[in-house]
Amino acid sequence: MAGPVGRRGFVGGGAAAVSTVLWSPRRPFAARPMGFAAARHLLSRTGFGGTPADIDSIAMQDPVAAVDHLLSESAERREAITSPPSWLGEGPASLRRRQQAADAERAEAQRKVGVDGKVLLVTRPVEEQGRELRNWWVEEMLVTDRPLVERMVLFWHGHFTSSFLKVRYAPALFRQNALFRREALGNFATLLREVARDPAMLIYLDGMRSVARQPNENFARELLELFTLGEGQYGEADIKEAARAFTGWTVDRETGLFKTRDGAHDDGLKTVLGQTGRFGGDDVIAILLRHPRTAETVVEKLWREFVSLTPDPAAVKQLASDFRRDYEIRPLLRALLLTPAFHDPANRAGLIKSPVDLIVGTVRLLGLPVPEKTPLVRMMQGLGQMPFDPPNVRGWAGGESWVTTYTLLLRQQFLRRIIEATTVASADGPEERRPSMAGTAGGNAMSMADRPIEGRSLRQAGNAARLGPTLAGTDPPTLLQTLLPCAPIDMAETPRSAGATAAAALLDTAYQLK
Repeated sequence: MAGPVGRRGFVGGGAAAVSTVLWSPRRPFAARPMGFAAARHLLSRTGFGGTPADIDSIAMQDPVAAVDHLLSESAERREAITSPPSWLGEGPASLRRRQQAADAERAEAQRKVGVDGKVLLVTRPVEEQGRELRNWWVEEMLVTDRPLVERMVLFWHGHFTSSFLKVRYAPALFRQNALFRREALGNFATLLREVARDPAMLIYLDGMRSVARQPNENFARELLELFTLGEGQYGEADIKEAARAFTGWTVDRETGLFKTRDGAHDDGLKTVLGQTGRFGGDDVIAILLRHPRTAETVVEKLWREFVSLTPDPAAVKQLASDFRRDYEIRPLLRALLLTPAFHDPANRAGLIKSPVDLIVGTVRLLGLPVPEKTPLVRMMQGLGQMPFDPPNVRGWAGGESWVTTYTLLLRQQFLRRIIEATTVASADGPEERRPSMAGTAGGNAMSMADRPIEGRSLRQAGNAARLGPTLAGTDPPTLLQTLLPCAPIDMAETPRSAGATAAAALLDTAYQLK
């Protein structure tokens, strides 16, 4: 089996494809402690990593008890703990009027200059709401005490994609995000039916304009190809007929909520996947849920998210068979996390961290204060994963696509700035004021310790990180085991101080893996 890859192979081949072990659903785990390495692996794959205390809290449990506890406490969280943005109740008509007023003001401002000779800036409501929306979700990922829930929200966001660039109505995307959270570990059939009615999805895939005289096929096509069956399981006629079933589903232009227009619905006979009837949208969804490939598609994607890039066909079929009985997500995830393949040490360090993984996980682990989230969002965008803006309807490709020569350099730059953000002095040195990641103004009047890291030279970064309360008191060997999923790739020897060890581990190629 392939192990972790070195720096030279990291960009060219990504994390090596790892062989998976045939899943046996009746093979019990021994009732013995899973240990530090296995506990770290579980928290890394199901959340954004864990502190030594987090890992120790489950290391003495056996795998079944640890997974059951993780899923039980996560299932209790169905709402975000971060307060929603103030504009959540604004309807699209009101927002459109404010945007038009801002555009007129902006056009006027282009003809004027301020006292400093610069063109006056005008805030556009749509774009500002988009910025606040992204910052809100990053905040939730940073502060949540149920990281598995946010990881599943991100997973469903990549499966049922909608983009702010197309939707341009932040309240709809906020509500879609809330839907993904409610059903993160809930029921896939419920989630699928709700997504079909979701205003953000109806706008994104043009369903709101689909009427009997001119059905729009975009949603029907992606429903069959990406959300359920996968390619090769249907014909063009199935898409056309399914599109007719969803006609009349639209969005109220005043409230931004889902509504139906009976007069715009095609109630004629339709034939979808060999079944004929006067189908509506829910009827088509029911047909798709009965098809074996729907469950297999979801299981394959979850396998690539949590286990390895190469799903085991026999294991997928067994998991999908059980999943299709009721489409409950939590039991499926439990079975997946208890497969021998998930716990096989050969599968550790076999996945590349996504930009959200890398950024959110690092900030959480180091306990850095981040009062302003915009710099983190910009870094995510630079690395190829902008929240609420997947690149296309297929979502993020993930896997080896996360790393190119450019993004690997940008990842290293981010981590060096993180190290500098803790302090430029050794962790064993005198206590200093810790800078935050805030993008505040007034840099010229600020001391080096107070200036935001965005405007500071990386040449002044030290070789050690000051450890916050999440890592304080941890010895160098334990730090390495906490920060890295495998043996260091670039580190010749472990530094003597904890701060230097943390810095070296963050910059090691192995830190990019999980």
